[in-house]
Amino acid sequence: MRAFPPRLPEQPIFYPVLSEAYAVQIARDWNVPANGSGFVTRFDVLKDFLDRYQIERAGSKALREYWIPAEDLPEFNRAIVGGIKVTAVFGKDANQPTVEE
Repeated sequence: MRAFPPRLPEQPIFYPVLSEAYAVQIARDWNVPANGSGFVTRFDVLKDFLDRYQIERAGSKALREYWIPAEDLPEFNRAIVGGIKVTAVFGKDANQPTVEE
């Protein structure tokens, strides 16, 4: 996978998180109950792009994320270095093969 899909109308912000533990928590504890599946991904983004945004805290110090407006997602995708790797799958899709670059 090389890019994230466009946000849905009810998703005005894309929230890439800064730790795998936080990503696992979201995928397992929030996405599975809401959607049936949750995925953890890993990817690198050009620092010049991310420097335009602040790191936000979503509660504790460990819950850090960027708030990327949906309209900036195409530019975010272009700033991804290499591919997007799925590192964990939870819920109904946990036994499905994942595609990694």
